[in-house]
Amino acid sequence: MVKIALAGNPNCGKTMLFNALTGSNQYVGNWAGVTVEAKEGRLKGEEDVVIADLPGIYSLSPYTPEEIVSRNYLVNEEPDAILNIIDGTNLERNLYLTTQLCEIGIPVIMAINMIDVVRKNGDIINLEEISEHFGCVCFEISALKGTGVKKCAKKAVELARNNKGVPPVHHSFDDRVESAIHFISALLPDGTDMLHKRYYATKIFERDKLVVEDFKDFNDVESLIKDVERFYDDDSESIIADQRYKYITSCIDECRTKSGKIPVSEKIDSVITNKYLSLPIFALIMFGVYYLSVSTLGGALADFIEQNVFGENGIPFITENFLNNVNCAPWLTSLIVDGIIAGVGAVLTFVPQIIVLFIFLSFLEDCGYMSRIAFIMDKLFRKFGLSGKSFIPILVGTGCGVPGIMSSRTIENVNERRMTIITTTFIPCGAKLPVIALIASALFGKAWWVAPSAYFIGIASIICSGILLKKTKIFSGDVSPFVMELPSYHMPTAKSVFRATWDRTWSYIKKAGTIILLASCGVWFLSNFGFYNGNFGMVQHMDNSVLAYIGNFLKNVFTPLGFGTWQASVATLLGLAAKEEIVGVFGVLYDNIGEGFTALSGYSFLIFNLLCAPCVAAMSAIRREMNSMKWTAFAISYQCIFAYGVALVVYQLALLLAGNGVTIATIAAFIILAVFAYMLFRKPYKPKELRK
Repeated sequence: MVKIALAGNPNCGKTMLFNALTGSNQYVGNWAGVTVEAKEGRLKGEEDVVIADLPGIYSLSPYTPEEIVSRNYLVNEEPDAILNIIDGTNLERNLYLTTQLCEIGIPVIMAINMIDVVRKNGDIINLEEISEHFGCVCFEISALKGTGVKKCAKKAVELARNNKGVPPVHHSFDDRVESAIHFISALLPDGTDMLHKRYYATKIFERDKLVVEDFKDFNDVESLIKDVERFYDDDSESIIADQRYKYITSCIDECRTKSGKIPVSEKIDSVITNKYLSLPIFALIMFGVYYLSVSTLGGALADFIEQNVFGENGIPFITENFLNNVNCAPWLTSLIVDGIIAGVGAVLTFVPQIIVLFIFLSFLEDCGYMSRIAFIMDKLFRKFGLSGKSFIPILVGTGCGVPGIMSSRTIENVNERRMTIITTTFIPCGAKLPVIALIASALFGKAWWVAPSAYFIGIASIICSGILLKKTKIFSGDVSPFVMELPSYHMPTAKSVFRATWDRTWSYIKKAGTIILLASCGVWFLSNFGFYNGNFGMVQHMDNSVLAYIGNFLKNVFTPLGFGTWQASVATLLGLAAKEEIVGVFGVLYDNIGEGFTALSGYSFLIFNLLCAPCVAAMSAIRREMNSMKWTAFAISYQCIFAYGVALVVYQLALLLAGNGVTIATIAAFIILAVFAYMLFRKPYKPKELRK
């Protein structure tokens, strides 16, 4: 079995290349931190070749989770070759990692990616010069368009199968540094795990703690390292970094010819990332995305399906007539028509809106805009205790909360990672869109502001939670720095946009055919069977059913929020299985949800279900990433309490403004609002030693 590792900087196109080589549909987002663990696949047409997609890293120093995963794979798994993907628009920064990969002792093939953008900018890259300077075979590719991909992969397989031992390192440092590295290298023991002594010697010189732990003679070289540090007046790690960039700079003028013109991306960024215009532009774009997805284009398509597919003359009517003609039992007819078709059909009705939303989001991700949003939001988030790294899981979470929560593992600071996990699911995911669309359509006549407001309520909740939590003792501390390389803008291909859209939409449809189907059957059974006159069986009215009994037990909890009916209570409870099931429950229990809601109570219902605990799958992801039942319980409890408080304040204050009298619930809302304001504006927690 041949192993080839894909290694490169974040956002250089590794995952896109991995998908092209293996036929995989691994998630691709145009920002750093998408790949958080090594993933393997078989090379198309080569069953004995394994391709490993490693997390994007800038170096092999073990400071971040991504660096540790990639480094451990390269050093411990010993792949037969490394395919080093390099962003051709940022050669200097990408070649820094190349110098380290060449030291490991594994054959390296350099793939200069985004060559189409390089040429569009008018730049020229000399492949022969790069190959000569770094001792690697070099190819020009475009992972997005598939240019040069097969040729590059073929050469990587060829080198992996004909590995002739440790390749020589072509780059070199100043004589004093080289002398120190050679001295340390001579002290290293011979062994099968020593792929290349230079790599280990350099890491020992840098005082890399993971390597130094296994090196018995470190004390013998410490004085040598200190002598070099005194000469350069710098620490050993910075000396090596400076030496690498010094070598790269000496090569780069021979390897690349710059056109001198300002790239288009920089011109666009002068407006998009402008300190005054960036947030209004972002708000306008996201407003447009949700408006088009729910109220206009997506809404029109959903109406067409509802009327012609799942309407009175559609599938329910045809199915019921067929079942009656074959003398099907009434209860079975009711199960199929009123349970399965009504429940699943209510969810599938919103597929057009899901598709439209994901097309827009996929386009914004692929073109490079969403990565700018992480950069822009970093400035805002830092004021409230979070960094731009926390916004990346939120961006991923717009598709599904599970990968969004998993993306938080790239955040090194434990407190920030926990805060991000707790707040990520506040953003509306694809599963919540049908709930938003249902409320907007049924209770607000598709008002233009309902769907966008749901998105911005999620953003506001994340920011407010960041303020609240950061001021407490357990989450206090400085915000970690956020460094991100902004990709060049490019026009996404139709294939990449529609594949990303299809993956997300298919996940939604699969839920409708599995979880929602089973849940709809359960809802039908529990809403049609119950105890009446001391006997258990089918009941004439749903109010006598088992489901009504459960809902009536819960409804008092939600009465202060305005939706104290057993149907709404059951929908909220079953929404914990899958948020789409809220729509499925309404499809089974309501002919018209206007019977159970006013516009205000419906909006309160929407707020609570947007912010409360997510679906079971997302809660399981929280448990895995928190790695603690205590923290998982805290996260879920905080989400539910926060959601309840926000919905209560909104509903009760709106009632008061509408002229209703003061009640106990109104007083409770004012108390919650006062506590919330105090937590927002109080001074942050400081340890005793920092207090004056």
